[in-house]
Amino acid sequence: MFHDISPSASKITYPMLSDRNALIAETYGVKTKDGTANRATFLIDPSGRIRYYEIYPLEVGRNIPEVIRLIQALKYAEATNEGVPSGWHPGMPGIKAELSKAGQY
Repeated sequence: MFHDISPSASKITYPMLSDRNALIAETYGVKTKDGTANRATFLIDPSGRIRYYEIYPLEVGRNIPEVIRLIQALKYAEATNEGVPSGWHPGMPGIKAELSKAGQY
């Protein structure tokens, strides 16, 4: 498995999965015509709802700090019932859902 041979992946301490039969890739719509899978990131909340997804070109690496920021932003929004502006990071204020504030962010 990739986790066992990759120096970077071997440092990961959370569960990983393999999709050797491409069932997950097919289910999530990222399976290609040649049977491989496009690089993709899916953020799925505890209720099973897809909150975010992005499909990457094979030539382009993923932006892991942005994925982490997205997870933090989704958690913040859920906890505060506020929106999260572009460029938001933990510790910054959210956006109250008020029509009078439209266009200010």
